[in-house]
Amino acid sequence: MPKVDPDALPTYDGPDAISHLAGDLGGFAGRSISSGCGLSQLGANIETLEPGSRSSHRHWHDRTDELVVVLSGTLLLVEDAGETPLAPGDIAAFPAGTPNGHCLRNASAERATFLVLGTRDARDICTYSDHALALQPDGTITRRDGSPRREG
Repeated sequence: MPKVDPDALPTYDGPDAISHLAGDLGGFAGRSISSGCGLSQLGANIETLEPGSRSSHRHWHDRTDELVVVLSGTLLLVEDAGETPLAPGDIAAFPAGTPNGHCLRNASAERATFLVLGTRDARDICTYSDHALALQPDGTITRRDGSPRREG
């Protein structure tokens, strides 16, 4: 298996799917391992959060497993049960279909970097726990029950 140079991976930044509706998440940058290596069945990214930023709005997936490994810095895992500190080497896992809204928040004064892995299922629906919204497989944002969302 070829060695991957993280600095050579495609980069991305910006908000999650509902940030334009639910609010800015702060400074965020990512490198796509999947895109850079031609992976089609596994989503794999290295992401960095600036101090005060969040990885996404709290969410859960009905068909996608997620796994997070903290590489550097400290983060807070924010989920339904509260907040849990995460340090380098700590792992958090989110099985598909478990309605536990989660995100990561950098409450420290330093950047924090983590690896995020997820299965890819074209039928996956992402539900946002703190908002009555869901991201459908076709990329549209609907109400949580799948009905059309009112604009404005």
